[in-house]
Amino acid sequence: MKQKVIVTGGAGFIGSNLATRLVTLGYDVHIIDNLSGGEKERVPAGAHLHIADIRKINEIEPLFASAAVIFHLAALPRVQYSIEHPEETHEVNVTGTLNVLMASAKHKVGKVIYSASSSAYGDQDILPIVESMPARPKSPYGAQKYIGEVYCKVWAEVFKLKTVSLRYFNVYGPGQSHEGDYALVIAKFLKQKKDGGPMTITGDGKQTRDFTHVRDVVNANILAFTSDKVGAGEVINIGSGDNYSVNKVAELIGGEVIHIPARLEPKDTRADNSLARKLLGWKPTVTLAEGIKELL
Repeated sequence: MKQKVIVTGGAGFIGSNLATRLVTLGYDVHIIDNLSGGEKERVPAGAHLHIADIRKINEIEPLFASAAVIFHLAALPRVQYSIEHPEETHEVNVTGTLNVLMASAKHKVGKVIYSASSSAYGDQDILPIVESMPARPKSPYGAQKYIGEVYCKVWAEVFKLKTVSLRYFNVYGPGQSHEGDYALVIAKFLKQKKDGGPMTITGDGKQTRDFTHVRDVVNANILAFTSDKVGAGEVINIGSGDNYSVNKVAELIGGEVIHIPARLEPKDTRADNSLARKLLGWKPTVTLAEGIKELL
């Protein structure tokens, strides 16, 4: 029999890329998504879509029976939206994660892979950022994703549920969203270029990010599932290890730019990914230049 695997948020950007890979690898893939941010069209052929809300444990808990792993990606992943809607984002990002962990423990799921966020770090004084640095979230979203990590660690220690938290740095790639004022910058620039307008850079554009291709993030999830070195609530950076300014991203895409007022965000991010290399045997394979060229 095929192993049953569950992807929460599997109709979204990262989740659908992961679900597609899992289908090709021969797993019995079940997607849990309420389609608030995901789309049915993203669900790969061969996967089972369950339209359910992680905020409602009675909707999701029965689906967890006999699952080998839960890839927990469902979230409301927007910093500014979390500032404007802290209660709603808390319900999804914290209560939803709690429900996933409780359902997983009840059904003795083999492992939970939690999609954490580098936003938990906030601004750090030293780069690259290592997992031992203190959390300094600068938004409700960053705080909520960090709480999810803490819960994963507690569930590993108290309830003996194998968990691991993967802290993603700025993920981009095929299927990324360009909607809204706070869309992922690469997706937004590509859409603006396609529409024939200028690319809008917030502030001076010197802020830097560790841009990580979605295929590398998918690889990290699968390695976290199959690795026997993780499961005790570890927190692991998943980032390219390089950082580029927003100005450089615009240069790689090419075209006219304009600057708009700065917003609340960390100034610089760059991951130390040595722990991912050690525990998962993971390494990034797609450079930013290659990834942007492919998207263009």
